[in-house]
Amino acid sequence: MARSRPPPPHSILITGASSGIGAALARHYARPGTHLALGGRDPDRLATIAAECRHAGANVRERTVDVTDRRAMAAWLDEVDRAAPLDLVIANAGTAGQHLPHGPERTRAIFAVNVDGVLNTIEPAKTAMLARGHGQLALMSSLASFYGSPNSPAYCSSKAAVRLLGEALRPRLAQGGIVVSVICPGYVETPMTARVRPRTPLALSAERAATIIGRGLARGQARIAFPLAIYFAMRLLATLPPNLAARLTARPGDKS
Repeated sequence: MARSRPPPPHSILITGASSGIGAALARHYARPGTHLALGGRDPDRLATIAAECRHAGANVRERTVDVTDRRAMAAWLDEVDRAAPLDLVIANAGTAGQHLPHGPERTRAIFAVNVDGVLNTIEPAKTAMLARGHGQLALMSSLASFYGSPNSPAYCSSKAAVRLLGEALRPRLAQGGIVVSVICPGYVETPMTARVRPRTPLALSAERAATIIGRGLARGQARIAFPLAIYFAMRLLATLPPNLAARLTARPGDKS
């Protein structure tokens, strides 16, 4: 069975590392003796984060990669794992689709990144880790996964799929020595959330979120959910009759 508290990771891969929580996590883990593999869509921002992490002493390999490209992701994971066998893989890349027009294509694009992107990240990593009998997978979900808000159904449902996937895999992969953790942040100040109005109370900086996540991963927590006040509120909201919950949360907003 996997240890509940995994050993400190020395080889870490993070997707969506060019901004937001992913960039903050990269900086959090950057230290001498650590190998960081950072993936992202924006080459300029990714190069900046990689340079910061190298300055902190980490050995960094960055790659401009689209998590929806299954073959490219498999090749990248294999390349990184051969160079420095992975201890921790954080499937962080995600989108709320704000840059896309409303409609079914937006929904498909959100699912492609948030669900397929996670699968394209963890499946190759899982195979390599099972062969060694140890490792840790971290899946980025959201507190939005606990309630299907009418304002953002595609985002909520995609994050619910990720949460349930991770929680179902945890006991299954524990038999092969792999620790699975699901991360459920509330509102974090990132480029993805910058256009959300009104501002959400109890919002955290990406750096503070990375600290909480890093602590939870070090403990091998099954679910890393924060802030606790919003976490409990979302759990309570999910217990209400659907019509009442919809009336309480309805506001003009996303329709995808």
